[in-house]
Amino acid sequence: MDRRSEIRDFLTTRRARITPEQAGLTVSPLSGARRVPGLRREEVARLAGVSVPYYTRLERGDARGATDAVLDAIARALLLDDAERGHLFDLVRAAHATAGQARAPHRPARRTLRPELWNMLEAMSGVPAYIRNGRLDLLAGNGLARALFAPVFDSPARPVNAARFTFLDPAAPAFYPDWDAVADQNVATLRAEVGSNPYDKALSDLIGELSTRGDTFRERWARHEVRRHRAGAKRIRHPLVGDLTINYETMELAADEGLFLIIGGAAPGSRDADALGLLASWNATGTARQAPAP
Repeated sequence: MDRRSEIRDFLTTRRARITPEQAGLTVSPLSGARRVPGLRREEVARLAGVSVPYYTRLERGDARGATDAVLDAIARALLLDDAERGHLFDLVRAAHATAGQARAPHRPARRTLRPELWNMLEAMSGVPAYIRNGRLDLLAGNGLARALFAPVFDSPARPVNAARFTFLDPAAPAFYPDWDAVADQNVATLRAEVGSNPYDKALSDLIGELSTRGDTFRERWARHEVRRHRAGAKRIRHPLVGDLTINYETMELAADEGLFLIIGGAAPGSRDADALGLLASWNATGTARQAPAP
């Protein structure tokens, strides 16, 4: 991917979404109609305490000389949240590595799992639990996770991947009542992964595949939204037990860089918990299984 254009498009979209009022600027009624959405470049430069030529050069993708202090000031000026700030740093770090003709550290997206992880998944039989990597490949799941997310694990869109299912499988909108929110979340997660792991060829191939096979992904990708979804709730419409809402927590596996454990659950005594219990009883003899090969 073109590092300069990634920096340019990210900063441009962040600047366009902020009004002067949100940034704490006073706009004189005598200044006339504004020709750009959001902030002007000179306003960002003033808020960040850098020169207009310097910020203009940075927004055009030239990150030479961009220190952590400067990036922090620009992040504050653009009201970036933690995920967006981290993404900006990742983009600039990758640009510096490219300019120096040395690659940024590559984090391999592991496909095989340690036996200890299999045992852990099998032991958590009462809750849905699965392991994914940063590009949303579902690598393994216990019996309850595979029953709960059966349309994803059994999808003909291969390899098994949350974003591939969401955008390419026609069953996805029926399975996710809040399909738009799920789609936005998947894209924002992939966008963050591109910044932190820019030399993952499989990730680039996935983005290319999704971009060429439909406008829905491509339009969202162009927004440059970045999020790291660590916890929340997701509504699904299960083919066997109907509608239910699953609360989830995402934990990065410290000993397996780039892998994440996702555990779901529901409030005790709720209809959602009853549905999970029903699925668990149907899968009492199930064991953790690796996602099907492509």
